[in-house]
Amino acid sequence: MNAPSTLVFPSLLGAQFEALPPLVQALHLHEGVQQLAGEVDVERGRGLLSRVCAWATRLPPAGTGPIAVEITAMPGVERWTRHVAGHAMPSRLWVRDGLLCERLGLVTFGFRLHVEADAIVWQVVRVRVFGLRLPAAWFEGVSARESQRDDRYHFEVAAALPLAGPLVRYRGWLRLE
Repeated sequence: MNAPSTLVFPSLLGAQFEALPPLVQALHLHEGVQQLAGEVDVERGRGLLSRVCAWATRLPPAGTGPIAVEITAMPGVERWTRHVAGHAMPSRLWVRDGLLCERLGLVTFGFRLHVEADAIVWQVVRVRVFGLRLPAAWFEGVSARESQRDDRYHFEVAAALPLAGPLVRYRGWLRLE
């Protein structure tokens, strides 16, 4: 009998993790440093409030082109740095209260993860800015999805807020060796 994984995604998803496609599993089972490359298409909101929110979370600039991602995974914590068009978007991920917590700039999100149609779906259930809890309902327009298509790991992230409108939508793929 295998001991439960202490890596972030397998520990949160439990038995659901085994139902994921091989490349999604491989990305989240790699302990240590991974250097990944691929392509991304980024759309950004244009309003002033949208731009301020994007700055506060270090979202990437609009455009289409290469993406490089460095993931450092250790038991209980991961650090991701996405490089898009000369812009670094670092984040830290960990598990707390059965949620995937992600710190992006000034904001800390709490996501509930589940597997749906061979993909990991991220749903916002908690948000803090400067330690102040904000209503999760404000963040219903924030979502993420990880899947496998055409022998590649695919990602899709969208963020929109009620008053700010669309902040960002980015989607693309990474090549896993």
